[in-house]
Amino acid sequence: MQVWKDYQEKNQDRFLSELLELLRIPSVSAKKENKADMVTCAASVQQRLLEAGADKVDIYPTEGHPIVVGEKIIDPSKPTVLVYGHYDVQPAEPLELWNSGPFEPVIIDGKIFARGSCDDKGQFYMHVKALETMIQTDTLTNNIKFCIEGEEEVGSPNLGKFVASHKDLLKADVVLISDTAMISLDTPSIDIGVRGLSYIEVTVTGPNRDLHSGVYGGAVANPITMLAKMIASCHDENNHITIPGFYDDVLVATDEERKLMAAAPYDEKDYKEDLGVKELWGEKGFTTNERTGIRPTLELNGIWGGYQGEGAKTVLPAKAMAKISARLVPNQSSEKMTALLLEHFKKIAPPGVTVDAFEHHGGEPYMTPIDSKAYQAAAKAIEATFGKAPIPVRGGGSIPICALFEKELGVKIVFMGFGLDSDNLHSPNEKFNVDNFYKGIATIPYFHQYFTEMSR
Repeated sequence: MQVWKDYQEKNQDRFLSELLELLRIPSVSAKKENKADMVTCAASVQQRLLEAGADKVDIYPTEGHPIVVGEKIIDPSKPTVLVYGHYDVQPAEPLELWNSGPFEPVIIDGKIFARGSCDDKGQFYMHVKALETMIQTDTLTNNIKFCIEGEEEVGSPNLGKFVASHKDLLKADVVLISDTAMISLDTPSIDIGVRGLSYIEVTVTGPNRDLHSGVYGGAVANPITMLAKMIASCHDENNHITIPGFYDDVLVATDEERKLMAAAPYDEKDYKEDLGVKELWGEKGFTTNERTGIRPTLELNGIWGGYQGEGAKTVLPAKAMAKISARLVPNQSSEKMTALLLEHFKKIAPPGVTVDAFEHHGGEPYMTPIDSKAYQAAAKAIEATFGKAPIPVRGGGSIPICALFEKELGVKIVFMGFGLDSDNLHSPNEKFNVDNFYKGIATIPYFHQYFTEMSR
């Protein structure tokens, strides 16, 4: 719609400036030292929603970080879209690998470099500016609510209780989320599903203190060695996960779905060059896109033990620790998988060491029905601004709250992400293309228009 385009082009510099201001707030939910920053960021989100034209925006405290809820109700009889996003970000470490300050956003070659630029401040802020666009051009056709939380990056531990106790506040006809990626601006896509997550931590304990590796080496089991052997035993020579029962509940993708995924453009040479690797690794019998979308995985996220300081210290450590996560596919339960992982690592403990393990957090896999009005509205909206229909794909990441929203609110989720897989999410030098940011703002109003038309 030309009126949207005119308004957005006139105000695009301000839109970008506001996003950069939001990115300067170090809203790291995992760190206690950033608790005050979380409050500051929530207040900033509230202010921006009010400035965009929301009628009411409140900040709700939780046992952790606050949740921001806003709304613009034009007519209770019209459809309501609930926009979900999160203002918290991942820790920025290792800081020495950043080319610029993680909370000092810079724009280089049309890309915004900052922690949270894509995940998820840049993406949820597109919706704030889309709301402003529709209000200022008097073209809003439906009601819009916002639920922007501050704990997604730590598993959303308090969101479930909040949603369950505020169902009327969050009541909607669909939940719209921009926290995913598309293939490219040239090849738009829509995630029709995300994987679930099971995240545990394992501690292997040997002797009652650190020992001299010369005096005791060869006589006492080394916890680091034992932990490494345990982890290595979880994959066979075909990179198939060996944990008994791991694949029992996996819903196998159909040949038709695999054929659809194969239609997505993929250049293995470019893929490897972008990552700086000579060879790819994964479960035998599946393509790269299938391994990262329709198959479950087990990954080592961190491992440590023994001397970490400068220089050498000949020590046989008393403990070794690892953080381990599994990505889950439809029909797998995070609760069941977590119990399976905890039991397995305790069971395979070699003689001479003891193993303790506990859960960090988890979430369920989620699939969006492609025959739903919301999905069709999203696909039509993307086609309106990109000039071509989006390819449906499976996302490899996890958004733990999807199953929660469907269970508590009785509505479906639709994903409409504008990031790229190469945006370094959770890594140093996270980025978000300025063009993607503007494209999202241009596309979102079409979703609301088409969803309203399809809901009549």
